[in-house]
Amino acid sequence: MANLADSDLGGYVVSSRDITDRVEAERERRETRDRLAELADATDDVLWVFDSDWSELLFCNPAYENLFGRPVEELEGDPRSFLEGVYPPDRPVAREAMERLSNGEPTDQEIRVNPTTGYNRWVWVQGEPIRQDGEVVRIAGFTRDVTHRRRRERQLLVIDNFLRHNIRNQLNVVLGNVETLETDSEADAAERTALIRRAGETLLETAEKQREIVDILTERPRAATTHVGDVVEVAVASLRDRFPAADIHVDVADATVRAPSELQCAVAELVENAICHSRGDAPRVEVTVRTRGDRVELAVSDDGPPIPAPDRRVLLGDHEMTPVDHSRGVGLWLVYWVVDIANGQIDHEHDVDGNTVTVTLRRAE
Repeated sequence: MANLADSDLGGYVVSSRDITDRVEAERERRETRDRLAELADATDDVLWVFDSDWSELLFCNPAYENLFGRPVEELEGDPRSFLEGVYPPDRPVAREAMERLSNGEPTDQEIRVNPTTGYNRWVWVQGEPIRQDGEVVRIAGFTRDVTHRRRRERQLLVIDNFLRHNIRNQLNVVLGNVETLETDSEADAAERTALIRRAGETLLETAEKQREIVDILTERPRAATTHVGDVVEVAVASLRDRFPAADIHVDVADATVRAPSELQCAVAELVENAICHSRGDAPRVEVTVRTRGDRVELAVSDDGPPIPAPDRRVLLGDHEMTPVDHSRGVGLWLVYWVVDIANGQIDHEHDVDGNTVTVTLRRAE
C-alpha cells in the first residue's frame, strides 16, 4: 500500500499477492529444523559440521561431551581441540582423515577417545565432504560409540586362542594319559588318573569363567552404585573356605563406586590369582580400599613372583592375543572387561615383597 505520487489523483495504490506457498514452505522448514534439533539432542551419536579447512565449527550436538569427555564450548573456541580427546597414538590417523576430507575424499575409521575414561572408548567416525560448484565448502559426519562391539570382537579372539592352545593342551594331557593306561599294563594308574582329573578340572574352570565373560558382554551391564565393602567381603568369604591355608587380610574404607555388580567376580579373581601363584604354602593376600577425592582405589597385594608379561598386559588393556603370545587363563580377561565396563583403570606394581594390582573406580555421589 502506498500514497499516489500524482497530487491530482486521490486515493492509494494497493497490491496483493498470494504467499500461501511461501508461508507453508517456511513453516515446513522450521518444523524440519526443530525435528532435526530434537533428533540431534536425543541421539547418542555425535553429529558435526565444520567448514572446509576445520577453522570453524558450524554444528555439533551435546553427545560430543559424553563421548569425548570435553565441552562443546571448547570445540567452538578451537575447532581442532577435539584432537586432544583422541588417544595420542590414534591422532595421526585422525589428522590424515581431516586432510583427506578437506581434499574432497570421504573417510571411515575407528579410533579411541576420551581421556577421562583412560581412552577406553572406541568410536566409528564417518565423514563426508560437501561440495558447491566443485569446491569443498563444508565437512559433515557422525561419530558413534562402538566400544561394545570392539569388546565382543576381542572376546572372540581370546576364546579362539584358548580353544586352539590352552584347551587343546589340556585335552592332549587327558588323551595322552588315557592312551598310556590302555596300552601300558605297568603304568601307574593312580598317577595317570590324577593328571586326567587335574586337566579336566582346569577345563571345567575355564569353561565356567568363559560363561561369566559371555554373560557380562552379552547383557551389557550398566554401571550402578555398588558398595565396595560388601563386594570385597562376599568375594573373600568364598575364597577363605576354598583356601583355608591362605591369610587374607581386609582393610576396607566405607565407599561406594560406579561399577556393575560383576565387580565381585573381578575382586574374587584377583584374590584367587594371588593365592594360587604365591611362593609358599601359606599365601598372604591383602585387600585394601582407599578413597582419593572422586576416586576409589581397590588394591590386592600378594607375596608372589612377578605377574608374567602376557598376563600383565591383559590387566593393563594393551594386550592383543596371538597364537604364540597368550595369557594363562581367562580370569584376568574377566577382570579387565569388568573394570573396562565401569570406565575404571588398572595399575600393577611389583617389588621384592610381591605384586600389587590396583583398580581405580569412580566414586558414587
